[in-house]
Amino acid sequence: MRLLQFPSRSPEETAAAGRALARVLDPATGLFVALCGPLGAGKTVWVKGAAEGLAIDPGLVASPTFVLAHRLEGRAPLMHADLYRIESEAELLEAGFLDWLEPGALVVVEWGDRFPDALPQDRLELRIERRGETERWLSATAQGPVSRAALTRWAGARASEGA
Repeated sequence: MRLLQFPSRSPEETAAAGRALARVLDPATGLFVALCGPLGAGKTVWVKGAAEGLAIDPGLVASPTFVLAHRLEGRAPLMHADLYRIESEAELLEAGFLDWLEPGALVVVEWGDRFPDALPQDRLELRIERRGETERWLSATAQGPVSRAALTRWAGARASEGA
């Protein structure tokens, strides 16, 4: 599977989508997720759900816009980063971007579309589009074998939850 698309009718459903993906994370491979969407689309809400799926208190997740990245420990490590204020790939590398890519971690980068050439080739690109005040459209594209396997597991998890 290379593409998964679905609606979210509320912030709770957006968080549930993140939770479902995190629950099927393969700790042997981890996963890199590039989150894309406008301000207020629900990127951080999705990450809170992913944190919960890794047995991390979602209250610990905050938009890392001013500190660039947060690392949280759970069933697997969660590295949550935000590239909104990064000006160049060089600045991203100086900030220690390559250190975030640890095996087995769920690495989620908000504004991942700002520097696509700096991101791992094998990644899941998740676009969140506004479709109304609370409705969103999520579109996930797998860019390699690890992300394709994760996307397939995520689709299966969503189907078994009746989503």
